[in-house]
Amino acid sequence: MVKTSPKPLTLEEFLTLAETKPRSEFVRGKIRQKSMPQGEHSRLQSKLCSVINNITEDTKIAYAFSELRCTFGGNSIIPDVSVFRWQRIPVTSSGKIANRFNLYPDWSIEILSPHQSSSKVLENLLHCSQYGTELGWLIDPEEETIFVIFPEQKVQLFRGEKQLPILTGIDLQLTVEQILNWLKFS
Repeated sequence: MVKTSPKPLTLEEFLTLAETKPRSEFVRGKIRQKSMPQGEHSRLQSKLCSVINNITEDTKIAYAFSELRCTFGGNSIIPDVSVFRWQRIPVTSSGKIANRFNLYPDWSIEILSPHQSSSKVLENLLHCSQYGTELGWLIDPEEETIFVIFPEQKVQLFRGEKQLPILTGIDLQLTVEQILNWLKFS
């Protein structure tokens, strides 16, 4: 008896599947499950969304979404934080925010969790950059670094008090040290 491998899943078929916990992404034709967020990850994710939205929402510059599925370029990924310029946020004909975001974020932020593959997370950020994302961050709390991905997939490492690049038009100044200090509760 000859075994046949199952037919590969298409992106469209993947998008019809029930959501998993932790959530799953579709990358290069394969399903991969995200890591379950833990304390540091959750704190940085919620704090980044709050800080960005406090500056950008009222003035309708941009909006930071937590764990938003973004489908583009043949992949369906869920960055920890996806920032969209206000005019690029998809809306329905009645003016409500759309449920599906079939486009790349303007700024994609990933936070490395313990035992998570940095290459898989970096792959998502490079995919975003390839399709038009202006800025990507890979925050590594354990190494106390942030890798910044620029257009053309240029990558730069930031540490300490060095000013981080922010999406143009957002009046915000942050350093790696400031972000990592959000983890201190004593």
